[in-house]
Formats: sequence, C-alpha cells, structure tokens
Amino acid sequence: MPESMISEAHASFVSCSQVFFACGSYFQNKVQRSFFSIATMKQEIPYSSAQLLYYAWQLSRNRGGADDDKLTGVLSEARVDLNPHQVMAALFAFQSPFSKGVILADEVGLGKTIEAGIVISQFWAERKRRILIVAPATLRRQWSMELEEKFFLDSFILEKKKGISLDHLSDGKQIYICSYQFASRQAEILSRTHWDLVVYDEAHKLRNVYKSTPSMASRLKSAFSDSHKLLLTATPLQNNIEELYGLVSIIDDHYFGDLKSFKAQYCYSNKNDDIAFGDLRRRLRPIVHRTLRKQVTEYVKYTSRIPMAQEYYPAVEEQKLYNQISEYLRRDDTYGLPTSQRQLITLIFRKLMSSSTFAIGYTLKTLIDRLQTKIAPYSADKQQGWYGEDEKIAMVAEDMLGDDWDEWNEQDENELEGEILTPNEIEGIKDEIKELQRLYDLANSISSNKKGDCLLSALHTGFQKMEELGANRKALIFTESTRTQLYLKQLLEENGYMGKIVLFNGSNNDETSRKIYKAWKERNIGTSAFTPSLSANKRQAIVDYFRDEAEIMIATEAASEGINLSFVHLS
Repeated sequence: MPESMISEAHASFVSCSQVFFACGSYFQNKVQRSFFSIATMKQEIPYSSAQLLYYAWQLSRNRGGADDDKLTGVLSEARVDLNPHQVMAALFAFQSPFSKGVILADEVGLGKTIEAGIVISQFWAERKRRILIVAPATLRRQWSMELEEKFFLDSFILEKKKGISLDHLSDGKQIYICSYQFASRQAEILSRTHWDLVVYDEAHKLRNVYKSTPSMASRLKSAFSDSHKLLLTATPLQNNIEELYGLVSIIDDHYFGDLKSFKAQYCYSNKNDDIAFGDLRRRLRPIVHRTLRKQVTEYVKYTSRIPMAQEYYPAVEEQKLYNQISEYLRRDDTYGLPTSQRQLITLIFRKLMSSSTFAIGYTLKTLIDRLQTKIAPYSADKQQGWYGEDEKIAMVAEDMLGDDWDEWNEQDENELEGEILTPNEIEGIKDEIKELQRLYDLANSISSNKKGDCLLSALHTGFQKMEELGANRKALIFTESTRTQLYLKQLLEENGYMGKIVLFNGSNNDETSRKIYKAWKERNIGTSAFTPSLSANKRQAIVDYFRDEAEIMIATEAASEGINLSFVHLS
C-alpha cells in the first residue's frame, strides 16, 4: 500500500470519531445496506484497524482479468482452507475477458464447488450480482450452505411451491439456486433476466444437447445463451466424444463449428491418431480446466480403501423368475411395453431384478393394472386408470433411475391417449395379463432373498473390521428400490439392528423420518442450517440423525450425490 495512502487513512482514523466502511463480499452479510463504525467493527471482526484498511484498499483495486492478484480480496475473506489447484482453476475462469465461460472438470473430490464459490464471490465483489446456480435437486441445499458458511453469500432456492415472482430476479440481492427440472420448466421466464453468471453443477447432464431432439438441455442452452457460464463436471466425457462437443456448445455454440465438421475431424479418427486428438486437446485447453487426483497427492491426502467382496448365488426360484422375466423383455410383441417407454421399462426391470424379488413384484402388478385398464369397456375409467398406472411407472422410474429420469421423461406422451383396439389385440392383451400374473405370483411366493442373507454376514464382518481399525460403527447400504429398502429394514431389525436403522429415499416421508425431521426442525429453525426448502431440510435432518444416532442407513439413488457422508466408514 502506498505510504501516502497509509498516512491519509491513519490521519482520518485519528481525527474522526467514526470511519465508515462498505467493503467487499466478506462484509456483505455484516455491512451490506448499512454502515458500521470502526469501534463496532473491531468488536465483531477479529482484525486490527490497519488490517481492515489494507483489506479495504485491496478490495477497491481494479485488476485486469488476467491479473494473478485479481482474487486477493475474495481469497482473504473466504472461510475455507484453499488448495493451490482450486485457486488456479478460479483464475482460469477469468483468464479471458472475451470468454463466454469455461468447464471446470477436476476429478471427484477435488473441490469444484469451492472453485465455483471463488468465481461467484469475485463476480459478486465486482457487483455482477445476477447469478443463477442450476444443480441437481439433491444438491441445492448443499450449495446454499456452502455459499453461506464459506463465502458469506446469501442465496434463495427456487421451487415451484414458493410464492416468489420469477419476473423479478434481477435485483441482485441474493444468489438464486434451482434444479435442472425447475430451470427447464421455467426456461422462458428465467431467460427474461440477463444473468451475469449461470453455474451448472453436474454439467454432464447437458452432454446430449447436440442431439436434434428437443430436450431439457436444449431448452437451458437457449434460455441462457447470452450469459457467462461456468460448467462443473468430473466426467466431461462418458460415452462418446460428441459429448465434449455438446458441453462446449453450451458455452459457445460456434466454438467447434457445426456437428458435422466436428465429427469429420475427431469422431471418425482412429483412437491412436495423435495428430487429430492432439489438435482437439489444443482447442479444448482455453475452455476446459482439469486437475487429476494424482497431481495433488502432495497436499491432498486420500483415505485408504479396503475392499471386501461377499459372493452370493440366487436361489432356484429367484433364478427362475429372472429367466422368465428376461424372456418377456426380449419379445417384440408385448403390449405392456409401449413403444415410447420400451427402453425405459426394460431398464427399470433390469435394475429391479438385480435389486430384489420384492421390488420386481410391485412393478409387475403395475403393468398388470395398466393392461387391465387398457381393455376396460368404459372409456372414463379407462382414461383415468391409464394415467394413474402410468404415474406409478413414472414414480418407480424416478426412484430407480435418479437423474437419468430427466432424459427418459422427454418421451412423447401422445401414446398415453386412448386408442381403438381390435378383437385380436384385446385377446392378446388378456393372454399377456395371464403371463404377467404368473410372474407376479412367482415373485410373491419368494419370502426371502439370498442377497439379504449375505448382507447380514457382510455387515457382521464389516463391523468387526471397523472395530479392529478403531473406526466408528456406521454403515451405508445402497439399494435400487424403495421396496427392497423396506425389505432390508425389516430383515435387519429382525436380526439385532432394531432402532439402529434410518431410511433415505426420494420422499423421506415414512413415520420415522417425519419424527426425525420434527425434532431437527425444533433444534435448527432460525439458524443458517434451516432453509426455505422442505425437501432439503428433510435430507439434512436424516443425515444428522444418521451421524449422531443411527448405525445403518439404507438409501436409494437419492443419496448418491449431494449429501456429506464422509463420517461413514463402511459402505
């Protein structure tokens, strides 16, 4: 700091009874829209007057986009232990004032949320405050808490149940967070705001935007085409190289030219073509930043994993059911698998069969009800039943497929409307109902699954090993279905784990979960832990209960991301 500025500030401090500050994002929650005297600030903030003056000077400096000192103010204020790769990633996001955005693609666990938080804080400090974060529904609350606790930034979770007017989002008073589904449904309204920054968490959900069919990804791309974008994903490439084209086109639709030329250059090249892929790496370098775990082992320590395998073999009746359902799914002439949902329902059945016979039985009954409704002689009940059973399938699908349901849910719904059936088609449907009924009866006749028996043995072995290592007695069990979840809960309670189990799924609405949430709400209402989102609060209540009280959590796909379970030592 120049000596003249120090002297001038010191003289002002000595001569004035009160000196007012309004500086930077650190003081936003403390100082924004109000002023504090030096005396008051010294009581609330553990810094000397000289330090406060220095921070005020740093925050008032104008720095260029490529200036490595650009983030000084933000970094000095963040309540987080930063690693070098996180700072470098944030600087990368500001490297070019002409850039329309970047992709931060660090491997899992390297802190992409922190990197994004630094970028968001810098935008906020520069008074570019129209900021929207689009994240999986399960991650919304985590984002809100991270911004509040680590960067002192207020946020608001947008939900369809909220009474907020989406036409007034440009006030710049807080950061807005919404799910992909919400952003897709409200794309037209959200596009009316000129967002300074749009952050996409788990951005690989947009990877198929290059396809010609209308989708959630294409709607979001169009809605925020003029905004600066920050994409976060640990897996920018999952299935094919065209996905890279899709993600980059979210930022800049003209970066790679059209899809046809991109394919000609890279998709048809031999995987050993160093020239083609060297060129692709060169072109990606200004827009994609990726850090690997092996690059940060010097200062980031990782937990050692001890894998244990538990083999199991299905019982005779379980194998029989699996074979017969597989044969049904292979047929092309089934009425229970409509064209628009054939792939969806087939995938559901495959996942359910790997889960338990209890899970598959419920879905078989859903198909039976659907076909019976289809041939009902009265149109009113037919219409009502058709949509009702299809809603059941949708609920099962969302439970089973998690975030992949977004893509499947783009299917054409015209097929759900009533149709005229011929006598032969009606007879065919009746025969198929009988076949499905036999499968349903077989599934219901199986009272226990071999996998469940093996789980008891695996838990016993795992807990013994944890005791030897001095680890806490916490186990996380993932399952594909809420039906299997209930079966496992009953099985474990009958074998010594009564009162030690908590469930986690898409609804979290069972009696035990409601009691847990009620107690959690009484403790946390009025604190930063309590948010406007009921679903987010329920999730956190169950996680806290698992951490402090229960020994075992049985979870569906809903717990696969977005909650902190680092205290669990067995999964």
